[in-house]
Amino acid sequence: MSNTQSLTNHFLIAMPSLDDPNFQRTVTFICEHNDDGALGIVINRPSEITLGELLHHMDLSAGDAGTSSRAVYLGGPVQRERGFVLHTAPQRWESSLQVSDRIAVSTSRDILASIAAGDGPEEFLVALGYAGWGGGQLEEEMAQNAWLSGPADPAIIFHRPDDERWQAAASLLGVDLRLLSSDAGHA
Repeated sequence: MSNTQSLTNHFLIAMPSLDDPNFQRTVTFICEHNDDGALGIVINRPSEITLGELLHHMDLSAGDAGTSSRAVYLGGPVQRERGFVLHTAPQRWESSLQVSDRIAVSTSRDILASIAAGDGPEEFLVALGYAGWGGGQLEEEMAQNAWLSGPADPAIIFHRPDDERWQAAASLLGVDLRLLSSDAGHA
């Protein structure tokens, strides 16, 4: 990218002062970032929908109760009817983007069919919708201190409880978000 570093495979951590209800206290995993913009999936906003309900809506049936009861996440405010699966690599599904050597994102029905059959990726997170930024928009928000960013850790995506992910992602940078004020100051 020209003049900026790509944030692909990074976490965007909402600063306490970010009051946009779509992103307040969120962690977003950036799947792609280039001169044209960025696409990410919010990883700490479980919805009321279970994976079993989503699979049923797609005429699929989960093989076990553990899979059926998993939460589907609110991946962002854009195209909430579209599904995304963050998962451990390697990719082997029809529509996948390899984000890093350890994480891919897939959008095709075949990965959900594999998950339902118990033959899916070892670790995964299913989300509806995504977070998107046009060219230069994310860089502008970063300059306004709306976000912290740092390298992503798959353990936070796949193993941390939802309510711990925001602080855990910031802790990777040595930041304790509880100590930051949500009030903007003026000099």
